[in-house]
Amino acid sequence: MKHIFQKANGLIWLLVTVVVFFIDIISKFIIHHTLSYGESIRLCDFFAITYARNTGAAFSILEGQRWLLAIVAIVISLFIIYMMYKNGRNKKLENFSLALILGGALGNLFDRLYHGFVVDFLDFDLGFWRYPTFNIADCAICIGIFLFILSSFKNRKGDKS
Repeated sequence: MKHIFQKANGLIWLLVTVVVFFIDIISKFIIHHTLSYGESIRLCDFFAITYARNTGAAFSILEGQRWLLAIVAIVISLFIIYMMYKNGRNKKLENFSLALILGGALGNLFDRLYHGFVVDFLDFDLGFWRYPTFNIADCAICIGIFLFILSSFKNRKGDKS
């Protein structure tokens, strides 16, 4: 019976990863096929949908290093899968956070391999401050990292008691 619950729990994390991946890919597909590169649609004073391309990592770090970034994403993805397998069903919040990170990493990896760049389109501009354009995968990765850090504090607190 325990084995069945572990398999079901693994399927939940797989489902989270797949949902993040497909939402990201579909959103990028829509942007890539409906907007011209650089085109922007302002939705309110501080937010627009802007078609941008990133050939680097976050904040365009390592720009033009397509294959290096792809290899790093593959290694990180494999490590995340190993961590989720090792965690089993014991660390639900940590596994959820890892599933978000994995879905985002795979979404950006797909873009990098398919297009040679990552499609970004979420554009926040407050006039005095503009955040670099990003995508759904980036959101999932950031939320996943935040939850992973939160889970590490939760696990540390549980170890002390």
